[in-house]
Amino acid sequence: MTIMNQLFNVITTIGVALLIVPTVCLANGKILATPGVSQVEGSGGGGLVPWAQLAGYATEDEIAISAFCTRATVQDFQLDTCGAQVNFYDRLELSYAEQNFDVEPLSTTLSQEIFGAKVRLYGDLVYSAWPQLSLGIQYKALDSDDIAFALGAHDNKGVDIYLAASKLHLGALAGYNLLWNATLRYTEANEMGLLGFGGPNGNGGIQGEVSAAVLLNKHLAVGVEYRQKPDNLGLNESRWRDVFVAWFPNKHVSVTMAYVDLDTIAALPNQDGWYVSLTGYY
Repeated sequence: MTIMNQLFNVITTIGVALLIVPTVCLANGKILATPGVSQVEGSGGGGLVPWAQLAGYATEDEIAISAFCTRATVQDFQLDTCGAQVNFYDRLELSYAEQNFDVEPLSTTLSQEIFGAKVRLYGDLVYSAWPQLSLGIQYKALDSDDIAFALGAHDNKGVDIYLAASKLHLGALAGYNLLWNATLRYTEANEMGLLGFGGPNGNGGIQGEVSAAVLLNKHLAVGVEYRQKPDNLGLNESRWRDVFVAWFPNKHVSVTMAYVDLDTIAALPNQDGWYVSLTGYY
């Protein structure tokens, strides 16, 4: 599916949501930049890691809607993702994302749909003494599964479950605001599910993911992320890392750029490159 088709799906999703949500409830209540951006699997958070924050600026009496598109380009692959999120009263986030993964060496494209939900269990990113804690789930369905099965994947569908903790410390680093997140994820996915689920080397397990960011001012954040991944296929599936800059000119849009180091993908090493993402909020 082309990026234009993805954008049409995103716009349609937002349009349907707007038809069923009273406009007086739509949100603008949180501090600028505190929701983070859009994670590559559709959840609110960083680029690589889902955070405990829910997408958008909804407070406890508001609903927020957001949509995003992301492109990550490395030596032999390109990942395009578009999706949308709805935040109900800062308690429940529902998300959808469609990924298209161009495999240049094989001149083919792999596609995957991801349906997500995240529930805030405890706390507030800024105001509670302890970190905000959220539980999330991502159901993934791989549309193009021939390559995954040829490599030894056991399934073309799977479910990730994660527990995330996030906290923003005001003025904690030489007067700058410091944000951190830690996520534990149970997953059987190979390369997020784009190469299927499970394999001859195992069926996944619990993986760790961390993020940290410094807010240089109310509009600009810089940070790093790290994400573990299982090696079910025995292809030296690597841990992912990035260094990012996120710009929040206002509460209606954010732009994220990052250098990403994905190391080895499908036995092809040295997969590093660039990532750009645009999110709109309502």
